[in-house]
Amino acid sequence: MFDQPRFARESWVPIAAGLFWLWCAASFGSVGFLASLLPGCLLLASGVAGLLWPGDVRIPQFGALGGLLGVPLALPAFVVAGPGIGAALVLLSAGSFLAAGAASVRQEPHVEDVPEPEPSLRLAAAVAFDDALLATIHVTNPVPGPTARPRILRESTEARALFEQRGWLEKPERYHAAPPPLVGPEVRPAESRGIAFEHLSFESGYEPQAEEPGRERWLSYAANQTAHAWVIRHKDASRPWLVCIHGYQMGWPLIDFGAFPPDWLHERLGLNLLLPVLPLHGLRKMGRRSGDGFLSGDTLDTVHAEAQAMWDLRRLLTWVRAQGATQIGVHGLSLGGYNTALLASLDDGLACAIPGIPAVDFTRLFWRHGPPLQLRYLEKLGIVQDEVSEVMRVVSPLALAPKLPRERRTLFAAVSDRLVPPDQVRDLWIHWERPRILWYQGSHLSFRFAPGVNALIESALREAGLVRS
Repeated sequence: MFDQPRFARESWVPIAAGLFWLWCAASFGSVGFLASLLPGCLLLASGVAGLLWPGDVRIPQFGALGGLLGVPLALPAFVVAGPGIGAALVLLSAGSFLAAGAASVRQEPHVEDVPEPEPSLRLAAAVAFDDALLATIHVTNPVPGPTARPRILRESTEARALFEQRGWLEKPERYHAAPPPLVGPEVRPAESRGIAFEHLSFESGYEPQAEEPGRERWLSYAANQTAHAWVIRHKDASRPWLVCIHGYQMGWPLIDFGAFPPDWLHERLGLNLLLPVLPLHGLRKMGRRSGDGFLSGDTLDTVHAEAQAMWDLRRLLTWVRAQGATQIGVHGLSLGGYNTALLASLDDGLACAIPGIPAVDFTRLFWRHGPPLQLRYLEKLGIVQDEVSEVMRVVSPLALAPKLPRERRTLFAAVSDRLVPPDQVRDLWIHWERPRILWYQGSHLSFRFAPGVNALIESALREAGLVRS
């Protein structure tokens, strides 16, 4: 649904909440005053912006963040100012959180071939969580500085010419060299919150082509040159395997096991599990956080991250097959969904592929989520969306054909996803010849609570022969 009146009624809730926070702030002491400024300013600013300048996707994002922060920050007010003030701050913050989600749902244009969102408090809350996460990403994600931007332009221009000369833009599969088999990786026992697993590691061996721009910089990321994976297997290693590919900013055992529950996939369904760590994530990170640099706007770093992901995954598949596996499925979430779709176009021995809430076009994502002022500056320099898309074509799942049959392709996605807009999944679904897909009424982060998602995954695994009755 797409309905944006001149004065959005949802804006009055964060305006009231922000004013009340700031009015109370002076009575909370110096520490309480400073703590109150964060939700108070975020809520008032987003409310006024939503009222006077509606339509910018960042307005509900920061409104959702202000509401989300306001709930825990209001709890000390029950002691300092009494239960009445505390309850009012909590209710106004929670109401602002829901109002931000509702505004976000209402202002997003409908995508053809995607079911309409069904407005509800549950959907508003789910979307608000997506938006709050995006707000934190806007504030904390590293972006290329002024000195890096001319380099990005130069590298993108050189890479486009090289890729075209080599024929990789016309046939992107030729960009991906077949890696050598993985033999003798280090495997040692490990445990995370009571879950026993094996920590597999090996030297990746991936190197960009000798002539590729950004090659030396990429090879300087020392920690990234060692690949890692978490393994949970039965004594019979020949049982079917499921490769589970994590999302952006994941890559740690505790988080990955939460996204791919071993008690369900390993114990109940009887699968051997392989959870690889993507480049620049987890123990391979180069920044403060897992994933920094993968999607930061540095075009060639993203290309090399994806190329190395495919190299490492294909090497891991040779190791799995050497254990005696005859049936291997792959399932990924978000960024992992991207890699699932790309891997399904390069490896012809997979039993099934299940991309969940998958991103499929990094360039479009960057131009949607990137800071508008930076985007304008990049375009002023000559870094334009269409030309970046051409460079990214060599690692795009939309530029390669899947190698497994249509009936072995399964997708699921959210109708109100804010991190990966529904048109991305829709485009992969069409490119994949419209296979089975589940659209759930929710957001990117709510997939685990969406009715039908687990049943769809289990059904796809059974039909592919990975789950034995």
